[in-house]
Amino acid sequence: MIPVSVIVMTKNEAVNLPRCLAGLDRFAERFVVDSGSSDGTPELAQTLGARVVPFVWNGRYPKKKQWCLDHLPFTQDWALFIDADERPTAALVDEIARLFETGPAHAAYWIDGRPVMHGRPLRFGCWNRKLALLDRRRAAFPDIPDLDVSAMWEVEGHYQPTIAGPLGRLRHPLDHADDKPLSAWFDRHNRYSDWEAALRADGRMERLIDGERGGRRALKRLFQRAPGRPVLAFLHAYVARLGVLDGRAGLDHALSRAFYYWQVAVKMKAAQAAAAHSSESTSLSPPSAFSRSKVRLRTPGSSMR
Repeated sequence: MIPVSVIVMTKNEAVNLPRCLAGLDRFAERFVVDSGSSDGTPELAQTLGARVVPFVWNGRYPKKKQWCLDHLPFTQDWALFIDADERPTAALVDEIARLFETGPAHAAYWIDGRPVMHGRPLRFGCWNRKLALLDRRRAAFPDIPDLDVSAMWEVEGHYQPTIAGPLGRLRHPLDHADDKPLSAWFDRHNRYSDWEAALRADGRMERLIDGERGGRRALKRLFQRAPGRPVLAFLHAYVARLGVLDGRAGLDHALSRAFYYWQVAVKMKAAQAAAAHSSESTSLSPPSAFSRSKVRLRTPGSSMR
C-alpha cells in the first residue's frame, strides 16, 4: 500500500464518487469528509471502502481543508487532496508509488489537472495545477479574509497551502471530469467568480499572490494587472497552449475560461461601484444630532470652551 492518506471532500457527490475512489484503492487510507450530503454520498463511500468523517462548518476559520489537516485521525504523514470530480490516472498512482519507494525529496508536490471536455481528456489548452500531495506536518492553508464572500462557503478558495520546505512536481496528471450535469459546472464557477471578484476589487488578491513562489508569483502579478483578461485567457488557452488542436472541445474550454474572467471583471466593477457609492453616501449624509449639538456648543459667544 502507498503510505499516503487520501482526503476526498464531498457534499452530494454520489454521481462522482465511484469513479474517483476506484483509482485510489492502492493508498493506505481513504477519507471521505462529508458536509451533510442528502444524496447517499456517505453510505456509498462506506460501501466503496472509504472512511467517512462528517464535517459541519462553524462559519469561521479553519475552513474544510485545514480542518482536515488538523482533525482527521491520520495513520500516515503524507496526505493527498482529491476532489470528487477528479480521476487519478493509473500513471499518476504508479508515479506516487515509486516516489515513496525511495522517499520523497520535497515537502509537497504539484499535480496537474487535465480537463475533460465532451467526454475526453484535452491534450492541449490550459490545465490547472495544485499542491495536492503534501507532508501534512509541513503544510497549512492560510486564513484569507474572505468570510464576507458567502458564495464560497466552507472550502478554501483558489489558493495553495503554505509549505515549509522545497516543492516538486509530478509528471502525470489527474483527469478533471465532472459527471454531474453541465449546469453544476456553471454554478460552481459562478461561485468561484464571486470570490475572485471580491478579492480583486479591494486589493486582497494582491496579498494572496504575495504568498506564491518564484515564477508563478510573477505571472500571477502580471495577469492581475493586465487589461483585457478574458481575451488574454482565451488566447493563452486556445493559441499559446495549442487548444485549437483539441478541436471543438478545445474551443469550448478556452471560451469557458474567457467567460469566467469576464464574469470576474463585471462583478469586480459592480463591487467597486457599490463601494464608491457607499462611501459617497456616507460623506454626503447630514451630521447627526450629536454632531450638530457639538457645533452649536462651539459657536462664538458660547460659554463652553
